[in-house]
Amino acid sequence: MSIGIDRTRTLRGAVCGAFAAAVWAFEQPLDKALLACRYDDVELLGKALVSGEGAYPAGLAVHLSNGALFGAVYSNVAPSVPLPPAIRGPVLALAEHLFLWPLVAITDRFHPARDQLPALSGNRRAFAQSTLRHLLFGLVLGEFERRVNAEAEPAPLDAEADYSSNGHGSLEHSVPLGS
Repeated sequence: MSIGIDRTRTLRGAVCGAFAAAVWAFEQPLDKALLACRYDDVELLGKALVSGEGAYPAGLAVHLSNGALFGAVYSNVAPSVPLPPAIRGPVLALAEHLFLWPLVAITDRFHPARDQLPALSGNRRAFAQSTLRHLLFGLVLGEFERRVNAEAEPAPLDAEADYSSNGHGSLEHSVPLGS
């Protein structure tokens, strides 16, 4: 059995996911100030790969790639999710957040730059930040993807066609009964 993957839909979803991840990265300084917590996803990813000044660009590249991957999968899964289109993105992004958040215990213990990062396990502010970020990501991804992958509207009916609004045809073309 083969699963049909629409490459155009998938590519559009990936672009939407990367865009939503960029919005997330752009928003982070705001929630860091609002919640007085220095947890930063881009920093976390970058410092896992690179030390020094190259950490942030590396982290941003990974963050955008993760968003693109999520968006590509989302674009193929979303149409079959039995939820209203407006909430599919936020629900799926928050579900991913809640499913993966327990893994921060591994980050706290094994991340190569753990001494430079805030502890995340048991950190309510960091959890709130991550929740807000996933909600924002899901809203942006869901709406953007819904618009770029919208199904084409059916072509308007020809004004000269022989039909009526009740679906029974035009009275002018009726066949007279009996003569």
